[in-house]
Amino acid sequence: MQSEWNTGILGIKAEIKHFNCKKLLQTHDSITPSFHYSNWGGAPKFGSSHLFRVPPEKQSDEMLNSFIEDETQDNVSDQEEYIFCRQCRNRITSPAERIEIQGSHRHTFANPHGIVFEIGCFRAAKGCGHAGPASTDFSWFSGFSWRIAVCIQCLTHLGWLFASPDQGHFHGLILDRLITQ
Repeated sequence: MQSEWNTGILGIKAEIKHFNCKKLLQTHDSITPSFHYSNWGGAPKFGSSHLFRVPPEKQSDEMLNSFIEDETQDNVSDQEEYIFCRQCRNRITSPAERIEIQGSHRHTFANPHGIVFEIGCFRAAKGCGHAGPASTDFSWFSGFSWRIAVCIQCLTHLGWLFASPDQGHFHGLILDRLITQ
């Protein structure tokens, strides 16, 4: 099982270096995107409602104004504090998304192999994709299943998505794999 997982991740990493993001997401259905394509049609950009850039000859003044408004909104949000992937500096979430689960934001757990993780709980992590099927095996939070959460840019394992039919979902992100700026 472990070697199949490693082979799958290596295949995804090799493909991502030469990839068309849309093709990757279509051929690897175990990764769930949590982002939109940018106005230029490939790199992830949060909150964009445009899939591809419209050719100049087909743009209206209204369309151009909407792009200017989008860029202005991006400049304002760049002044806020965000949490990034330590490996590639992709924006993962923000401090405003921190939540308490079972009375605390921070938790320390060991997996069945004895590897210890200090995680922080977040309501949302738009910079994460999710790999693999949901599992309840060895869940650290009673009543929750989990899926692996990876950075959508570099595929570094950043934590887990925990979900419960009764209690919603949240991300448990490995704190030493993140930086705040």
